[in-house]
Amino acid sequence: MRRSLRQKSYTGQDVYSAGKERIRYLYKRFDNVVISFSGGKDSTAVLNLTIEVARELGRLPVSAIFVDEEVIDTYTIEYVTRVRELPEVQLDWYCLPVKHRNACSTEQPYWYCWHPDERHLWVREQPPWAIVKHDAFEMGMAYQEWMPRSFPNSMGSVALLTGIRTQESLRRFQVIAGKRNDPYIKTRAIANNCYNAHPIYDWSSEDVWKYVQVKNLDYNRAYDLFNLTDQHGKLLQQRICQPFGEEPLRKLHAYAECFPYMWAKMLRRVQGVNTAYRYANTELYLSGTKPDGITWEDYCHQRVLDYTDKAIRKKVEGNIQALIRRHYRKTDDPLDDAIAHPVSGCSWRFLSKIAVKGDLKNRTQNKMLNEAINRCRQMGITLEQAKELYGRA
Repeated sequence: MRRSLRQKSYTGQDVYSAGKERIRYLYKRFDNVVISFSGGKDSTAVLNLTIEVARELGRLPVSAIFVDEEVIDTYTIEYVTRVRELPEVQLDWYCLPVKHRNACSTEQPYWYCWHPDERHLWVREQPPWAIVKHDAFEMGMAYQEWMPRSFPNSMGSVALLTGIRTQESLRRFQVIAGKRNDPYIKTRAIANNCYNAHPIYDWSSEDVWKYVQVKNLDYNRAYDLFNLTDQHGKLLQQRICQPFGEEPLRKLHAYAECFPYMWAKMLRRVQGVNTAYRYANTELYLSGTKPDGITWEDYCHQRVLDYTDKAIRKKVEGNIQALIRRHYRKTDDPLDDAIAHPVSGCSWRFLSKIAVKGDLKNRTQNKMLNEAINRCRQMGITLEQAKELYGRA
């Protein structure tokens, strides 16, 4: 049964049928449909749903993009390779020096997969078919910055399909549930001609694995290993991603246990891995950073304000609410969890700084403009252009 996110009721349509219906609509509305494929279970479901629909519409092969983040286990690489070889799929495999968070170390807060100057540290070699250059990519770009710009205007409008599901995040639930029409499609282009679409946003993890089972689909065998560890049955914790970010580092012990052939190289790849492996789930790492499994919004409200003196809490909460109102006076876009908005400069991560510091004199709000300007620079636009693109009409 498909769950109606706005009312938390049932619509009478199963999630499988609803997902296919959404993808059919995307093929009608957009000139091109492209799948952002990670090799994980969710993008596996999106890929196979899209293949089903494309076959019905005579639109095979489907287009997909895989961004190889270097520190990826053999099982994932083998699975993505099998997908690449399917006649129903045209998959572009990119190996670019994308910027990533290294939460293992304060001395090296970021790292770049496939950095040409660090080839001696690479965990594995690039596959011979990998695309290693792209006109829209510049050193220092994050995946979220480059991906939507990778489609030339000559392609027309592009729907970029992801496996994002609201079960994984309260923020995602609130953002998608608040939309009246086509909640699974981002209302604004994320860059140029590209729009994000989340056709399985209301699926549960159980729905995903049931789909794989019923359809007898190929899948990433790394999940079989996860189920032999303390992640057994914990479907929301079993994720395929680069391992050094704030949330993944809590599971570094699983990499050491499941992928010992890669672990020795991981210890050398970035600073702080061995320390994070030992202490990631202790106060040494949890202090000053949000714990695994919660958003910055949750951290702001539940883990910081709950431990503040009541009088101070009231003042800080008032300051936070004032900045939220300020954000919505400038844009209709929802607050992002971690990325500053290019018009308001606000995000839940920014608001968490206020919660931590107290900011009783409301001085931090003056830094929001700098946050907005820095975000605009990252996007390659001016603040005035950002207001035209993302500001309120």
